[in-house]
Parts: sequence; C-alpha cells; structure tokens
Amino acid sequence: MKPLTEQQIRAAFVNTTKGEASRLNVPRDLAEQPWEDLDFLGWRDPQAPDRSYLVAELPGFGDRPVAVALRSSSGAAWQARRSICSLCVTTHTGGVSLLVAPRAGRAGKEGNSVGAYMCSDLACSLYVRGKRDVGTKLHESLTVEEKIQRTVANLAAFVAKVTA
Repeated sequence: MKPLTEQQIRAAFVNTTKGEASRLNVPRDLAEQPWEDLDFLGWRDPQAPDRSYLVAELPGFGDRPVAVALRSSSGAAWQARRSICSLCVTTHTGGVSLLVAPRAGRAGKEGNSVGAYMCSDLACSLYVRGKRDVGTKLHESLTVEEKIQRTVANLAAFVAKVTA
C-alpha cells in the first residue's frame, strides 16, 4: 500500500458525512506505519473504543483510496471463544469482533448496515504475512501471496456491500 496523508484518508470516507470525517481521529503515526506490509490501514479510535476505521486502495474503486467507518459491539462472553476473521481467515481466541459499517448514501441514512467478523485490532495484513503472531495457527497450503490476494478480495467484497 502507498503511504497516505491525513487529508487523503479523510477525503476517502464513503459512509460518513464530510463533517464526521473531519472530526474522526486519524492515527498520529502515519509516517511510522509499515505501509509496504499493509493491504489496508485499520485502526481503533483511542477516544471511542467502539469505533474503528479502515482505508485501502482496492480494485474496482478507481485509483483513489476508499475508507469505511465501523462500530463494534460491546465485549461479550462469546468473544473469548476461538473465532475466525472473515477478511484474513486468521483464527484468534478473543481477538475477533463483529464490526458493523453503516451503508453509504441513502441506505445508511435509513439505518441500513453491513457487518463482518474481523480481527479486533484490524492488523490482518500483518497476520497474513507472519509479522504478528496469534499463537496456534491453522495449517494452510496457500502461499503468503495467495493469502494476501484472498484478504484483499474479501475486503473489496465487504466494501462493495457498504457502497452498494
């Protein structure tokens, strides 16, 4: 992924108003992000732990980044179970959350949303590349490149549902 600026990230949101995008908390350490290892930048809002965001350059969305605002459900007992991320297919014990995105446009204003189970820390790119450890891993015969392609395809499908 190419490095993005705060302005590029704020302009990329598809399911917020311009005012909401201007007020949300963008990571302060953009220059230190491992951009070459990221398929998308995902982060939790430190001032509102139930809010998360992700931004990516995806096929089918032109040559500009697309960003999505997400909300997570409150922690529940079931989250301590072993779960699998629907983006990167990484298995975690307690590290997967249901993240819900309001749909873009009129549908979102009417309260429609799209949800998916994702890594709670949104570090899918690092898990796929083995840069972050989750303990016990399920064996897969896919190469790292194939896992990256699968993650990007799953993310693109999720974002397509948000923008449909």
